[in-house]
Amino acid sequence: MKLLSGTGNLSLSKKIARYLKQKLINSHIKRFADGEIYVEINENIRGNSIFIIQTLSTPVNDNLMELLICIDALRRSSAKNITVVIPYFGYARQDRKVVPRTAISAKLVSNLITNAGAHRIVTVDLHAGQIQGFFDLPVDNLFATPIFAKHIKKNITNKNLVCVAPDVGGVERARALSKKLNAGLAIVDKRRPAPGKSKVMNIIGNIKGKNCLITDDIIDSGGTIVNAAKALKDKGAKDVYVYVTHGVLSGKAVDLINNSKIKKLIITDTIDNTSKIQKSPKIVVLSISKLIGEAIKRISNSTSVSDLFK
Repeated sequence: MKLLSGTGNLSLSKKIARYLKQKLINSHIKRFADGEIYVEINENIRGNSIFIIQTLSTPVNDNLMELLICIDALRRSSAKNITVVIPYFGYARQDRKVVPRTAISAKLVSNLITNAGAHRIVTVDLHAGQIQGFFDLPVDNLFATPIFAKHIKKNITNKNLVCVAPDVGGVERARALSKKLNAGLAIVDKRRPAPGKSKVMNIIGNIKGKNCLITDDIIDSGGTIVNAAKALKDKGAKDVYVYVTHGVLSGKAVDLINNSKIKKLIITDTIDNTSKIQKSPKIVVLSISKLIGEAIKRISNSTSVSDLFK
């Protein structure tokens, strides 16, 4: 087994390598003056099982193209098999036709990765579980819920908790967390009056006087989560904590969160947000490296990955 890192989230790749007591493959990845990507593998990998670690965050198109070129370089270097580890799967929100005459970009990206020469996919908290079916390859979708549950048990002493889904689509994720915490469940009923904007219509469930734990897979501009936190506080919630796997945090999201009713936003390091959040007292980052590292170890040893979540 050998590990190759793209440039999308090098700090996470180094943590995973440290957990596995491995060195990253000696490689050279650079951009030409016109933006073209060049990848060179500087060591012999013939007959090895290779794990590429590349997150598809901003700049998502550059990181995707870099991943495809890395796969091609490994395939042409006679790697035995290639497992693509994508901590954050970009384009996952475009998983169906919401309106006529639009692309299903998640399917397109899965085709590109498959045709480039990947043999297996490992990712974390896919936006929609059905994306696994877009691949004609084995897909391991890891969950951050156990990491969040451990953090909650350690850091939130008041046990009067309720897990909150920020929309109807997030109920399954909120229910999974509530089971681990033996907590209640509530749902935010929201509407979208325009693309990229949300309006909270109602809160389903009893949240008065309780510590609310909003859980979601992605926080992008932050509008939906901030509006949900305000609605919960207006309905009598005590404190609002937000647990999100992928902190995209685009635009002025960090400022929006700092000025919101959210007490703490807890994200993982699937996306490297070091420069964005260093001045935010409300944002906490948990590392996903041990979870991904353990999954890589189990795949390499041909043992069960699903046992991680039992």
